[in-house]
Amino acid sequence: MAGGLVALLDDVAVLARAAAASIDDIGAGAAKAGAKAAGVVVDDAAVTPQYVRSLAAERELPIIKRIALGSLRNKFFIILPAMLLLSQFVPWLLTPILMLGGAYLCYEGAEKVWAKIAHHDAHGAGEEEVQDETTLVSGAVRTDLILSAEIMVISLNEVINEAFWSRLAILAVVAVVITVMVYGVVALIVKMDDAGLRLSQRSGAVATFGRGLVRAMPVVLTVLTVVGTAAMLWVGGHILLLGTNELNLHFLYEAVHHVEVAAHDSTGALGGLVGWLVNTVASAILGLIVGALVVLVMTLTLHRRKSKPAAATAAATTRTDGTIPAQPSRAAQRRDDPADRAPRG
Repeated sequence: MAGGLVALLDDVAVLARAAAASIDDIGAGAAKAGAKAAGVVVDDAAVTPQYVRSLAAERELPIIKRIALGSLRNKFFIILPAMLLLSQFVPWLLTPILMLGGAYLCYEGAEKVWAKIAHHDAHGAGEEEVQDETTLVSGAVRTDLILSAEIMVISLNEVINEAFWSRLAILAVVAVVITVMVYGVVALIVKMDDAGLRLSQRSGAVATFGRGLVRAMPVVLTVLTVVGTAAMLWVGGHILLLGTNELNLHFLYEAVHHVEVAAHDSTGALGGLVGWLVNTVASAILGLIVGALVVLVMTLTLHRRKSKPAAATAAATTRTDGTIPAQPSRAAQRRDDPADRAPRG
């Protein structure tokens, strides 16, 4: 009896060690996968605060909570099953899909750069349009679907060689951690000025700190936007660089790798950092070029088609002096109706 109990305890210990090792592996895999998705995460944190700009202060956190729950639904009920099925049955599709996501990141980054140069807001972000909360949350969750899909595909690409259940566990951890992190940061950002305003009403150093928080809010949002744009161009360009190499188009990857190795070997102790910077800058330049080309194509096709109906409507409803004609009254419409002018029998 004693021997059997010792054997049972030994088996339990082995299982516990195996479980701990598996948890360590999942944690390491999640950290590795999440790090690669950093560019999209920063952009997500930079984009989301705009959805609560026009809301009353007491509605900001409830709306962020609804968007976060919608983001989790996106990840667990749509993106994660689709990604796991693709990785299990058609893994060769992941590189093209990942490159499409990279091209989209490049487009978003280049469009923000162009918006800054041309002094207008990308996607009409500068238009203050009050929407009901349901419409606002739906729009934010749709945008999150695109960003979350990119995060999950990038993460999956880092753990593609893991077993199915390990991939599932790692991606589930990534989905929860990134969602909590992004929307937790967003909640802190949108409440920073409120907290600063309350602290500023006190006295002494606390009031000074509160006023500093209020003044820092625009700076924080600007820094987030700049870092998010740079990260999108870098991550998107790096995805395209690696993707072309995996698709046997080696010239771009080999050219960047050659310069990276030369910079590494010529800078001594700083070689690792300098080599990484060379690869990062080259990836960002590639991302900016690809993104600019996509912006040009979109401007000449989709955006132009959208602008023509709007211009035609404006021309039809505006006089030559720039005024909009008044609509005729119902009585005048009835007078001008041929059926009303016909002789009655």
